[in-house]
Amino acid sequence: MQILIILSSPDPEIKWNAVRLGNFLLNKGEEVTIFLNGPAVDLLAGDSAALPIAAEAKLFGLSEGRLAA
Repeated sequence: MQILIILSSPDPEIKWNAVRLGNFLLNKGEEVTIFLNGPAVDLLAGDSAALPIAAEAKLFGLSEGRLAA
């Protein structure tokens, strides 16, 4: 199944959870695209030790997930 996640929040926790959801779905064999809209285009803003957005985004890309903006 093809899944599209639309992300438009600048909140780091929401961005982190969206990418984690994308990784979970990729591990289940789904085709996933995350569309970054508005303030979410700066995906890595808010990356921290508690919310490792960059690490999740790297895993997402290496797992053949697609990011679109």
